[in-house]
Amino acid sequence: MNNEELLKQVEAKAKKWLGPEYDEETRAEVQAMLDADDKTPLIESFYRDLEFGTGGLRGIMGAGTNRMNIYTVGAATQGLANYLNDAFRELPQISVVVGYDVRHNSRKFAELTADIFSANGIKVYLFDAGCPTPEVSYAIRKLGCQSGVMLTASHNPREYNGYKAYWSDGAQMISPHDVKTIEYVNAITDNSQIKFTPNKKLIEVIGPKIDAEFLADVKTLSLSPESDKRHSMMSIVYTPLHGVGSRLMYRSLEMWGFDNVIHVPAQDVQDGDFPTVVSPNPENAEALTLAIEKAKKVNADIVLAADPDADRIALVVKAGEGEYRLVNGNQMLVLLLNYIITRNVELGLIKGNEYCVKTIVTTETVKRIADANNVKCFDCYTGFKWIANVMRDMEDKGRYIGGGEESYGFLAETFVRDKDSISANSLLAEMAAWAADKGMNLFQLLVDCYDKYGFSHERGVSVVRPGKSGADEIVAMMKNFRENPPKQLGGSPVVRIKDYSDLNERNLKTGEVTKLDFPTTSNVLQFFTESGDKVSVRPSGTEPKIKFYIEVREDMGGKENYDATVKKAEAHIDQVLTDLGVK
Repeated sequence: MNNEELLKQVEAKAKKWLGPEYDEETRAEVQAMLDADDKTPLIESFYRDLEFGTGGLRGIMGAGTNRMNIYTVGAATQGLANYLNDAFRELPQISVVVGYDVRHNSRKFAELTADIFSANGIKVYLFDAGCPTPEVSYAIRKLGCQSGVMLTASHNPREYNGYKAYWSDGAQMISPHDVKTIEYVNAITDNSQIKFTPNKKLIEVIGPKIDAEFLADVKTLSLSPESDKRHSMMSIVYTPLHGVGSRLMYRSLEMWGFDNVIHVPAQDVQDGDFPTVVSPNPENAEALTLAIEKAKKVNADIVLAADPDADRIALVVKAGEGEYRLVNGNQMLVLLLNYIITRNVELGLIKGNEYCVKTIVTTETVKRIADANNVKCFDCYTGFKWIANVMRDMEDKGRYIGGGEESYGFLAETFVRDKDSISANSLLAEMAAWAADKGMNLFQLLVDCYDKYGFSHERGVSVVRPGKSGADEIVAMMKNFRENPPKQLGGSPVVRIKDYSDLNERNLKTGEVTKLDFPTTSNVLQFFTESGDKVSVRPSGTEPKIKFYIEVREDMGGKENYDATVKKAEAHIDQVLTDLGVK
């Protein structure tokens, strides 16, 4: 299709949005795009329909079929409502939880979502203000609901918003419910199918009671209350990055016994523009600049943070006088699971049925820690819905003690089924107090973990290839890696290949092929070398890029060699990327 044909189709589609069934604000925005000389915004807004995927919706806000607005959100909610009314038709009353974060239009979209659910005879528990994503998961389980929706775009740029759908267990949907919901949403092809007129009697506003119950349950995760008391004045800087973390985090730290929590006042302000950061993503060092400046000013012991919807975490540790270091997602997972497992061992709580979960692209150091302490470690696909799936399968078979992924997410509890910064940051603070009892800070504790269980170092690299030609190139890259896999990486022979597209693992030394025990296939390749390195390759499901996750092993030879070993590992990763042909 040439540009002229595309523009003609887009204009015809847009003109339908000038009809009386659309509100005045929407019609004015669409007319302005039609009248503008630059047709790029018009094309971007209408060239396709915003798809309801396996996790819900996510997109730029504005008028158009490819945008987050009251009509695309309305269609998603009507489709989900129709599916719930079919799936749970035997129940006298179906109920859902609706929450939202600080983003522009989040409250508006949440109230619209509540209205449409109620118009379809579904009871709605609507949060009274912005709340953490994990609290929505918690409330679904606590209130015995069949589903839930969180209006959030997590740590995406300010112009985005999203619609995250959950099932009755408090986890994001997987098959068959995700596929069925998509079918029902796709069946909404006209605004006349959406029931916009609410039944206000079916909408109940919730907040303080759920907050208190959630915080009380989070407090039950404490493993070292005496350490918390001894180090109650430990200096902790916390930033919610303009998000909803401030709703619960300060209270949680206080309940755990920490009385010296220092704010970053400019970032306590809940603001969907995220004015003090380029991006509200705790994975980006820049987002923590103000918090680190505050830490240096007050000589803080640690810095804790969360993204705007308070599910992801960030940690900065003191490595020396005035020196602060960012801890990456893999390292936080190593620290947290090492702490939880070690404390369970010290308290005599390991009975042999404990398990933890990590994603396949996450560091293998976690498995070494688990294996050494008689704890089963499960692998799953990327995303907390898959961690929740393992928890569902193991419900009556074992005791879950923690799980997470390299992208700064951790879940310590079973009463939530999504990553949770409130419990994870509370545990990070407690871990710092426990380490202090042993004469260590968290940086020293991390180095101690590597000394005890073996050193590893990780790096994620994303290669962006936009447009249709880019998508074709990504397909070709995956095809080439399958047909011509690297024979060596970083100076070590590749000895095993796992291909999750057909769930086969090949041992290149013996030729043996074994089946991988996973619930479904996925377009992911993994290469394992003789020296213990791991490389994972997968196309992104939401963005025009292919992702490489590299983990290398090195012999540290003593704690004093940590920094030198990191430098050596960085060079090692550079060589692996060269061998892969990645620049």
